[in-house]
Amino acid sequence: MKRLLLYLFGLMVLLTQSSCGYNGMVERDEAVKAQWGNVQNAYQRRADLIPNLVNTVKGAANFEQSTLTGVIEARAKATSVQLNADQLTPENIQKFQEAQSQLSAGLGRLLAVSENYPELKANANFQELQAQIEGTENRINVERNKFNNMTNDYNGFIRQFPNNLFAGVFGFSAKGYFEADAASQKAPTVQF
Repeated sequence: MKRLLLYLFGLMVLLTQSSCGYNGMVERDEAVKAQWGNVQNAYQRRADLIPNLVNTVKGAANFEQSTLTGVIEARAKATSVQLNADQLTPENIQKFQEAQSQLSAGLGRLLAVSENYPELKANANFQELQAQIEGTENRINVERNKFNNMTNDYNGFIRQFPNNLFAGVFGFSAKGYFEADAASQKAPTVQF
């Protein structure tokens, strides 16, 4: 009887090993890593455009120096926060997102203040850079959405039974998501 139970136990272990989902976990983990690379690429494109935008704006007479300095400092802070695909914990994603949000806010202030400078608004280089930054912001949003979708697929897969039994053994843990900024939860006040 002991021998029969031992054989049954061995058969159960063998059957669960063949369906442990390891290959699926690896496939989804690699998809998340690849998509993270796309997110970083979009953010890098924005960071690369900012010096050109700042230099174009500096050409406008009497432009607010504090705004330019704020954008330059926010860019430096945003590019200093580096995450590789193995560090995608919710806490690390939050730090990355906070640094990028500060840069977005600085860019928003720069573009808003530029409305006061008609010669800057008429500058073809400024208009082109502004269009490129707007396009880049859209790319960032698309890549972040794709990243969240890939992360959702991965996190769901490693939490399903029997994959959840083996995920920890093989070193697979949940990845973090991009979330909306806390400030975006409050509707802006519009006054005419």
